[in-house]
Amino acid sequence: MTRRLQDPAMRATIPFTFAAMSRRAAITGAALATMAMAACSGGAGKPAEGDIGMGAPEGAKVTVVEYASVTCSHCAEWQETTWAPFKAKYVDTNKVRYVFREFPTSPVPVATAGFLIARCAGEDKYFDVIHKIMAQQDQIFGGVPPRDVLLPIALEAGLTEAQFQTCITDPEAIAGMEARIRAGLDAGVTGTPTFLVNGEKVIDTSLSGLSEKIDAALAK
Repeated sequence: MTRRLQDPAMRATIPFTFAAMSRRAAITGAALATMAMAACSGGAGKPAEGDIGMGAPEGAKVTVVEYASVTCSHCAEWQETTWAPFKAKYVDTNKVRYVFREFPTSPVPVATAGFLIARCAGEDKYFDVIHKIMAQQDQIFGGVPPRDVLLPIALEAGLTEAQFQTCITDPEAIAGMEARIRAGLDAGVTGTPTFLVNGEKVIDTSLSGLSEKIDAALAK
């Protein structure tokens, strides 16, 4: 169920289709490939600057980190089928701290722009925006211009069109995302969704598979 990353050489050919947006906003395939080559393969997930979480506060006994992409079909499927019961069991009860980290998949420019919009919307709306973009994958992959998919979501989140444009071309925000992607590569992330429970990668990402790891960690 994990969506594997494309070959770096293939990622480097992804066109940037947002004519009105800066190429910087794409986080180019070449940049991602460079990070992948520089990363070690087996590090444990460490806190990353800019993390946005839900549930228990930072420093909780158990932290679940999800590396995912708004353009990953398997991520959208997990969101649709597993998120609600997972949230009810562990997040709403403050048993764990849940952190979502960006890990763009093809089309990388669309995923990157979507993540930037979610952050610009603010922490209180971040997850709502992420989930709404995931729910629009049929349009994203069905030929609808990416701007026509993302701009309405940004407007609904309270951003103006001018703020939308500034958001997706903000070099500081893009640099922060690159750092979080690098942290994922250092943690050995090779596809999405990838879940880490206290830094340990979980193979079975079903609710029962996650529960086995989480409950064991809570019991320690």
